[in-house]
Amino acid sequence: MATSGGTCGDVDLGLLHSASFLKFPIDKPNDPNREIQSRLSFLLLLTGVGTTLGFKEVLFLERTLELSCRERERVQKRPRLSACLSVGETILDGEEAVDGAGESKGGKSPMQDDGSESLSSSQEFAEKGKEDSAKKEVYTERFKSIDTRVEEVEDARCDESGEDLIRRGKEIFLQGFNWESHKQQWWRSLKRKVSELAGWGFTSLWLPPVCDSLAPQGYLPKNLYNLNSAYGSEVELRSLLQHMKKSGLKPMADIVINHRVGSTRGKGDLYNRYDGLPMPWDEYAVSSDTGGLGKPSTGEIFKGVPNLDHSSEVVANDLKNWLEWMRKDVGFECFRFDYAKGYSPKFVKAYIEASKPRLAIGEYWDTCKYIGPNYLLDYNQDAHRQRTVDWIDGTGGLSCAFDFTTKAILQEACAKEEWYRLRDAQGRPPGLLGVWPSRAVTFIDNHDTGSTQAHWPFPRNCVAQGYAYILTHPGQPCVFYDHLYEWSGDLKRVILELIDIRRKLEVHSRSHITILEADTNGYSAVVDNKLCVRLGNTEWTPPSDSLWELTLSGSGYMIWSKPQPLLTSQ
Repeated sequence: MATSGGTCGDVDLGLLHSASFLKFPIDKPNDPNREIQSRLSFLLLLTGVGTTLGFKEVLFLERTLELSCRERERVQKRPRLSACLSVGETILDGEEAVDGAGESKGGKSPMQDDGSESLSSSQEFAEKGKEDSAKKEVYTERFKSIDTRVEEVEDARCDESGEDLIRRGKEIFLQGFNWESHKQQWWRSLKRKVSELAGWGFTSLWLPPVCDSLAPQGYLPKNLYNLNSAYGSEVELRSLLQHMKKSGLKPMADIVINHRVGSTRGKGDLYNRYDGLPMPWDEYAVSSDTGGLGKPSTGEIFKGVPNLDHSSEVVANDLKNWLEWMRKDVGFECFRFDYAKGYSPKFVKAYIEASKPRLAIGEYWDTCKYIGPNYLLDYNQDAHRQRTVDWIDGTGGLSCAFDFTTKAILQEACAKEEWYRLRDAQGRPPGLLGVWPSRAVTFIDNHDTGSTQAHWPFPRNCVAQGYAYILTHPGQPCVFYDHLYEWSGDLKRVILELIDIRRKLEVHSRSHITILEADTNGYSAVVDNKLCVRLGNTEWTPPSDSLWELTLSGSGYMIWSKPQPLLTSQ
């Protein structure tokens, strides 16, 4: 339970958290009720306000302590992290060490995003636990610490409008296509939806790749300057972008520059030359490990097509010029970098600095950690999210990243009702949004994980729960087109109501979150001291205060809101 820096009435919840992990001499050591009462008495003694608390406040403290005691017993049955978020080496009993990411390279801040002091420790320790009492897998883990990131003032990058969208943190994205959108006159279809999307509160619309491509979806580009695609003509595209600009909806381009399909056979009788096209590169533009004469790839290879050598000065300069053209001439305002793990993030940094998009997002889709013969998602995914943090660091913090860690954990928690997964050992959200929320773009599905590809879909009966989480939590959420327009039922209404709640309460990427409960029963949290979220079957409710109102509820989720805070930050 993360309560650092909060109060309930006159009671410091930091003390409440501390008291919940103290042991007291009691008459009946096995009586949990007696232990709760003893801890409550001790807490009231510490605060010196035992005589001023009302009946409701005492009930609230008792309930919180009871949950804390339950959590204390439960946490011994699953892996525990060190005093801070973990990175580095992970060792499983009887298995080889699993390689983890090193500490993040960027500047470290002693403050968390909410302004409170961040927890930091160089301690390493090992302890045994279970992934879940039903799985009976005991193993040992050792970790180093990760700092929670903060949006420093000196990192602000204002665009020509004088606004830094990352620091503002109020973007709500819509992925405006699926895997089959190319079969329609897509630019015309989207243009008819622009006004309503802006009215619903979306701020940015992510478009599919707009360039000439071997595959109709756009992800095998050939001529980057040819904007006639399966989605429509260049004229239709430019008309769409102009309409979006007038409506205040920022267009986001899908930037596919990890690889490029060649036009002419070259070395090895492969199509690794680009004769007759704008940017007429030869084999030296292609990495040596994908059939070219350039340097080896600086990332993971995308198989089947020539991967570009971004260290080539010719390639890099041409791409900078093209991105600047996309920004200033075509009219895109934001960029989404496809297959970002295919080349070093230092090149993404250089491309952003040259083209100056208002906001950029990287698709750094890495593999999570799974354990055991049944390939179960491990409770701890800190090494996974740390690799995403390292990638963002490599861009100089200029790019955000899709929060694949949160997607993995959230869909596992919802599908199996393993709500304990939604809180790490420090009481923070377990994904990227828990350590660097201003750079985390949360999502439920996209054209790869969902749609007709369905490589890794969110459980269908849990999608509303998933949106109840990402649209009320820190980070910057992205809604999938199919969920808004293609799915039948009540999902569209739920998504739009959640967006309305987020906007009215001014929840943003760095909103403060206090997780009150995350166990086998369910999950509950307070966001910015004015919004309560509950998932699962837990009976938790906010204190019976007349100011709290049930704002939205559905299968497996409830949301309350009020203008005044529940927990007042010190």
